[in-house]
Amino acid sequence: MSHPMPRLRAGRLALAALVLLLSACGSGPNAPGTPRLGEPRQLDPSDYRAYGIPRQFGDLRPTDWRGRIAPDRYAVHGIDAARYQGEIDFAAARASGVEFAWLKATEGGDYADPAFALNHANARAAGVPVGAYHFYYFCRTAREQASWFIQNVPRRQGDLPPVLDMEWNHQSRTCRLRPDPATVRADIRTYLDIVGRHYGTVPVVYTTPDFYEENGLGAIQGAEFWLRSVAGHPSERYPQESWSFWQYTGTGVVRGIGGQVDLNAFAGSRSSWTRWLQIRRQN
Repeated sequence: MSHPMPRLRAGRLALAALVLLLSACGSGPNAPGTPRLGEPRQLDPSDYRAYGIPRQFGDLRPTDWRGRIAPDRYAVHGIDAARYQGEIDFAAARASGVEFAWLKATEGGDYADPAFALNHANARAAGVPVGAYHFYYFCRTAREQASWFIQNVPRRQGDLPPVLDMEWNHQSRTCRLRPDPATVRADIRTYLDIVGRHYGTVPVVYTTPDFYEENGLGAIQGAEFWLRSVAGHPSERYPQESWSFWQYTGTGVVRGIGGQVDLNAFAGSRSSWTRWLQIRRQN
């Protein structure tokens, strides 16, 4: 999810290199005062149709969903993105079925994603519910990171709740710490408390199967989870855990979005999505 900078996960080194290469081909128009972003090549979802993926999307490396609970059983889908997707055409993405978006805003205590402000504005202008996420860095305290996120992400009425992205970053060149599970859970609680009080709504916690299991995240009372599971339904990878969002691929293809993008499903029906928005949007 995070595309940490400069600390990339091993599984995404190739993706980062590809998109950075494509980005070098040129830059499109940007709003005054915003950084110029590369334009990853636009892909046509119809060229990458896959069983079990909503038909308006594509997947470059699809899972065989036959015989399983597939993503297309869910009514509401969205994306999460960072600078690697360049400037996103949210009007086109919304017309293609994107109904929510979380954008990377910060990482650790000193990195801010240069695409956040531009794409956040684009999403709001297109009427796509949008929020910000923070990638956690284990060599900074939870308080420092909460403060950095708050410093860089204005509170905006109607935005989605913040997201805390908790996963191991195996490729970090600057931080090799792997705290014990009790410390990890305590840091999560600290971050959720500080950020939740500031924005008036508690952050959603995004995580991966290995991180969830190794740190016993099921013991965190009251957490609302966004679970990554690209090889099976969350019920297969996180037995007994409730969830609100499911990241089912990191190689999705959507009109209006350059290169590859993470695709996600909301757990409930369309009417329950409306209720969720009413409860969880920032006031």
